[in-house]
Amino acid sequence: MRFAFNPFFRAGVVTPSGAQRDVLAFHRSLPGYEPTPLHSLPTAARLLGIGTLLVKDESRRFGIKAFKALGASWALHALVEERRGAGEAPPETVATATDGNHGRAVAWAARRLGLQAVVFIPAHAARARIEAIRGEGARVVTVEGTYDDTVRRAAEEAARNSWQVIADTGYEGYLDIPRKVAEGYSTLFQETDAQIEERLLPQPDLVMLQGGVGALAAAAVDHYRQRRTPPRLVVVEPVEADCLLESILSPDGQPRPGRGRQDSIMAGLNCGLPSLAAWPTLRRGIDLFLSIEDRYAEEAVRLLWRGGGTAGEPPIEAGESGGAGVACLIALKQADALLAATERLGLGPSTCVLALNTEGATDPEGLRSILP
Repeated sequence: MRFAFNPFFRAGVVTPSGAQRDVLAFHRSLPGYEPTPLHSLPTAARLLGIGTLLVKDESRRFGIKAFKALGASWALHALVEERRGAGEAPPETVATATDGNHGRAVAWAARRLGLQAVVFIPAHAARARIEAIRGEGARVVTVEGTYDDTVRRAAEEAARNSWQVIADTGYEGYLDIPRKVAEGYSTLFQETDAQIEERLLPQPDLVMLQGGVGALAAAAVDHYRQRRTPPRLVVVEPVEADCLLESILSPDGQPRPGRGRQDSIMAGLNCGLPSLAAWPTLRRGIDLFLSIEDRYAEEAVRLLWRGGGTAGEPPIEAGESGGAGVACLIALKQADALLAATERLGLGPSTCVLALNTEGATDPEGLRSILP
């Protein structure tokens, strides 16, 4: 396991884009919208040696068990509205690459608008995730190889067939829509702010963010850096898929591929390359990048599932990627390799930490293998 405090970090308040209110209003207009729960887990906080643990639970978002619906729906809505404003028809077919959750979200958003969806996914993906995408009415194309292989295949097939790509990762010549996807995630953080204020909960000192291609973490930077005193932002990746950490460790701080095999049980984070749309934001605004072993993700899933064991601390269903933020806390508490990071963060009995449960049990078989 490795970590790096960001040598390219730039302090200062970021001017909001102005779209956040529009994003939240759009999501509120969708059938089935409701804010996802924010749990305070004092028993887990004590076990982890911190003051407060807040968990934003996305495991039931719009019935698709992941936060990804926020980004996909907003990006597709923005695209359709832009075309309508230009007097153009919406795309007939959209395509994307996925490890599971984003593909289902795109299929769900497309079905709402009466569009066809083609979703490319690694052939080794969990069967339940593939079937969930099909259940949204999409055509699924399995690809031998990694997530990054599916990204290339989706782009090639979309160009050949005149399909519109709705991806959460940006690459050369394709940056605008991934930025819209990240913009859509702002609803998650706006809800969290309102829930903290309404319940008089402490503001987070640290926010733990899943890595992947970087879209969620970029949304967090844009949200929290609007404050004069923002929380410190920590990005966590699997050891086997650490492209963001590898990039911040490069001499020029430019995107680099990860060193691992992209075979972590944290399947939603098995990404080999950073999003070019997200990376400039992460480079200036994330405090700490670190990688953890899969065993910490398993421990986090069990901790969240057990709940606090007392009234008001319900069991939380977390997939392996969903529990990554809590897994990061466990690793910081237990791993000697991360001791210096723990000390520099000031992680201790008065710290308030916000973690995001980004997915529920999107692979029920995998969850059963982890739980006792």
